[in-house]
Amino acid sequence: MVKKSFLNLEKSTKISQIKKEIIRFFLNNGKNSISELSKELDLSVPTITKLINSMTDDGLISDYGKIQTPEGRHPNVYGLNPTSAYFVGIDMTRHHLNMALMDFNGDMVKTKFGVKYTYENTPASLDELCNKIEEFINELSPEIRENIFNINLNISGRVNPESGYSYSSFYFSEEPISSILSKKLNLNVGIDNDTRAMTYGEYMKGVVDGQKNVIFVNYSWGLGLGIIIDGKPYYGKSGFSGEFGHFPAFDNEMICHCGKKGCLETEASGLAIYRHVINRITKGESSILSDRVEEINELTLTDIIDATNQEDTLCIEIVEEVSAILGKYIAGLINIFNPELVVIGGQVAETGGFAMLPIRSAIRKYSLNLVNKDSLFELSKLKNKAGVYGACLLGRNRLFSN
Repeated sequence: MVKKSFLNLEKSTKISQIKKEIIRFFLNNGKNSISELSKELDLSVPTITKLINSMTDDGLISDYGKIQTPEGRHPNVYGLNPTSAYFVGIDMTRHHLNMALMDFNGDMVKTKFGVKYTYENTPASLDELCNKIEEFINELSPEIRENIFNINLNISGRVNPESGYSYSSFYFSEEPISSILSKKLNLNVGIDNDTRAMTYGEYMKGVVDGQKNVIFVNYSWGLGLGIIIDGKPYYGKSGFSGEFGHFPAFDNEMICHCGKKGCLETEASGLAIYRHVINRITKGESSILSDRVEEINELTLTDIIDATNQEDTLCIEIVEEVSAILGKYIAGLINIFNPELVVIGGQVAETGGFAMLPIRSAIRKYSLNLVNKDSLFELSKLKNKAGVYGACLLGRNRLFSN
């Protein structure tokens, strides 16, 4: 019944469009009364009542009973039926997967973080990814599995969500990766850029508090940028917006993984921090990681972040130096966008003040005072959960984007 009702919403009729508007209202505002919904959609109370009753019968909407008001009659409030639809989000990183199941209300039902998975740009790695996702879904009850409407996968680099192509990962054939995954998993699969998903997760469920113009800097192994303009993610013409890490910034002759030289992330990223730490330990500088010099190539960025948070002097120094460079270029973003809020997230941001203080200092030094004085600057609230929250929410949003 519920799935059929959702499929009916895909029809381009006036009634289906109004029903989508009702759902969007509840997504953005939570439970509410018919009178408030009538005012918001500029439709008569009888019309809204008829549609709400129809959607309640279909299982899309729930009646949550009466609410207390200062005077007059106590109206019934309605909202989304949380069990009518579920969305799976997959956040893929270099060394693990974060996976989650979200209900229609946007509440997490099940999560699995840090599932071991080493990404390689090969068909075998793609098959392994599908196996991990299937294992997660098979752990769910049959009732939930029947009402999963889509899976959304976060992929780093150049991703076009509309066409379903990823040009940075799993680009093996003329067929879009979203179609390949949909066939393998027997569910509708969408893809999006990992930083944009983190941005949307933070916007909907994290540190954002009413701001509509936000930039999110993903300070991880690479360097990404998510942009929210007037409350909506900014994609650009082909979905490739936010390639902050590939801003041509240096004459260092260092070849970036994108194939160009001198990209910002060659000197301002987790990759740069990792390279400097390895080089300096190899040259004999002291660190709590020094006793691992024989296995130095097996060190990960996570090891370096952990050492920084344990107040390792060498790691702190390098994190601060690289963060100061990054802050200078974030100042440029502030000068361009004049945002209400700048959020710093990603793995390196987990060092807290060791990264944030030099970034703040550089922003004050290099951005225009009249521009930055109205921009708040915050650390991600969701941290490593931002991506998987965003993946689920983007999947949910995709149902009602038209």
